[in-house]
Amino acid sequence: MLGVIRRRVASSSPYPMLLSQSARKFRSGSSAAARVSSIVEKEVSFHSGHYGNVRNFSHMTPGCWVNVKPMREVFCQEATMQTWRRPFSSDSGDNVDVVVPPLAESIADGTLAKFLKRPGDRVAVDEPIAQIETDKVTIDVSSPESGVIVKLLANEGDTVEPGNKIAIISRSADATTHVAPSETTSEKAAPQPTQKTSEEKKAPKAEPAPAKEKPKAPPAPARPAGAQSSPTEPQLPPKERERRVPMTRLRKRVATRLKDSQNTFAMLTTFNEVDMTNLMKLRADYKDAFVEKHGVKLGLMSGFVKAAVNALQHQPIVNAVIDGDDIIYRDYIDISIAVGTPKGLVVPVIRNCDTMNFADIEKQINAFAKKANDGTLSIDEMAGGTLTISNGGVYGSLLSTPIINPPQSAILGMHSIVSRPMVVGGNVVPRPMMYIALTYDHRIIDGREAVFFLRRIKDIVEDPRRLLLDI
Repeated sequence: MLGVIRRRVASSSPYPMLLSQSARKFRSGSSAAARVSSIVEKEVSFHSGHYGNVRNFSHMTPGCWVNVKPMREVFCQEATMQTWRRPFSSDSGDNVDVVVPPLAESIADGTLAKFLKRPGDRVAVDEPIAQIETDKVTIDVSSPESGVIVKLLANEGDTVEPGNKIAIISRSADATTHVAPSETTSEKAAPQPTQKTSEEKKAPKAEPAPAKEKPKAPPAPARPAGAQSSPTEPQLPPKERERRVPMTRLRKRVATRLKDSQNTFAMLTTFNEVDMTNLMKLRADYKDAFVEKHGVKLGLMSGFVKAAVNALQHQPIVNAVIDGDDIIYRDYIDISIAVGTPKGLVVPVIRNCDTMNFADIEKQINAFAKKANDGTLSIDEMAGGTLTISNGGVYGSLLSTPIINPPQSAILGMHSIVSRPMVVGGNVVPRPMMYIALTYDHRIIDGREAVFFLRRIKDIVEDPRRLLLDI
């Protein structure tokens, strides 16, 4: 008996596969009772990702004993399946749910700061419709599809987690047919007073029953002249003149870190003053050529960053940090630049400053300043850093004692440039002077190293040629 068995196996994908034929031939013997048929079946499971299933078994006709060696077939097919699906959205027919996107690794939730769109507004794909404020950055929630916002599922100020639904978008709805809930309510509520007034006109007015006169309370005794109010009743401003506004998550995070810094570090601040004449002259002489070649303006901050890099190389203990009972010396220099924004203080980090020139530093500072004002700084751009530079001079600060930014060990403070009389060569001449301050962790940095560090910055800023000669 010759049996040829063909089997078609279809995978879960829409494209079936035709496997090879399996055949087994049996010849009948002289005995009529030897009725045996053996079929070896093979089953292949098709998966993506370099996996294949192997199964082998024998199917025997009942009533007969056959010793059949099973055949082993291995099919390992590699499949590449592309699924186009927009993240952060949940489809349900015509409506699309807008969900909170994944936040950073260290952030579990955020605060829904505000909605940029309202019900009835038409949105395009990837258009921001809401902003979520986290401890460090503000994240935009973009529209997964183009359509009309039908409903908002969360309120401003709510705490949301990744995956939470905050809005519903209709793909086929018309923007003119959808009205914000506040407008609908106002339109429906408007005719009610008119209807109520007409009913009052139709109904006869009932005569009010005469009210019984209440006994008058005895008048309070008059306060004698010159008498003062009791000291137990202080005169406080009325509550109507006060406003209570919840802190933003960024403000709470900054407050927590600054207080932790005060409680952890043994902070001490040392000061010096810098004559800015030569650095300002260098900037004035080459600012046009600098912009023409590099496409960015030459500022004073790049000069202080280069001076700080040189000072850290001369005093590596300022670049170190305490970790438990150990001191970690970092052989790289990442300078953090403090930037004040309307939402709070952010500190982006310029990586590997020791390998950058003036133009690279200025370009990075300008890029960070733009991102900080737009609220688009990422958490990675603000993580780490070995020294922070804070320029309070842009706001007119003459002198300050900055607070260390953990996990660093020092912070350099710049201040406003003021023309003051200085003695130069035995003569009193006006000079553009700036006070600089270094707040450091006295647990790891001694006063000697701190003063030498600040003095090195003063020497380089007053004579930038030292950078070229390495002296």
